[in-house]
Amino acid sequence: MQITRSSIATTKGPADWFTGDVYIDAVAAAPAPSRVSANLVHFMPGARTHWHHHSLSQTVFVTEGVGLCQRQGGPVEVIRPGDRVLFEADEVHWHGAAPDRLMVHLAINEGDDEHDVVVWMDPVTDAEYTAHE
Repeated sequence: MQITRSSIATTKGPADWFTGDVYIDAVAAAPAPSRVSANLVHFMPGARTHWHHHSLSQTVFVTEGVGLCQRQGGPVEVIRPGDRVLFEADEVHWHGAAPDRLMVHLAINEGDDEHDVVVWMDPVTDAEYTAHE
């Protein structure tokens, strides 16, 4: 067993990955041969990721608030606490908070020396983001 006391500061999500105010807390980054990492991601109202994909898939588990997500070519979906979203390997997508609500999710990712954890793409436009309304 290993206990790691919280010593990593909350980081602000960089503008080349996110639109709006996003804050990230590292939860897990197990050493090799494990490929799993997890982050608790706090999206302020209206904040969202850019379009992106994960070489080995991503699961997000909503813990608080109301969020939105979309895979490329699909409808914008509303997500709420307790919802679990699996984005399959290389599925282009985005996720974030609803316009008037914050959203927090646990993001669980895989990556290794041969597979990028995430490949960031273009920002989600306001028209794409509001397509659910």
